[in-house]
Amino acid sequence: MSEFRPVRLSDEQRLDWLRLIRTENVGPRTFRTLINQFGGAKRAIERLPDLARRGGRALNVVSREEAEKEMSAATKLGIKYVGLGEIEYPSLLRETDDAPPLLAVRGNLDALAKPAIAMVGSRNASAAGLRFAAPSSRTS
Repeated sequence: MSEFRPVRLSDEQRLDWLRLIRTENVGPRTFRTLINQFGGAKRAIERLPDLARRGGRALNVVSREEAEKEMSAATKLGIKYVGLGEIEYPSLLRETDDAPPLLAVRGNLDALAKPAIAMVGSRNASAAGLRFAAPSSRTS
């Protein structure tokens, strides 16, 4: 396993990461593949329309304005986006194959470094995830 070297995203990079991860059909694994292939989210966003056309599809890339609006609304609510690779990002979550590129965190960021039992949430939960997270219909 390689040594972890934390990064610090600039405001521009964080905005580009938000745009990329909010783009349809871009999940955590595709996000990392695009970042690695193109050297960053900004370049990946620039290349996405061409890649989609080659695949015979149209792709709706989230606009800068939409991402700025989301970021502004989050800031007003006291939410900060923590990027995969930043020092605040939970170390065990970072090690998973499908770790979310950005975590929306409200509250004490230091809590992310403390032991946790689980973090649950998804904007686009899978059917299996929904079944797993649903309250049990069994009675004890």
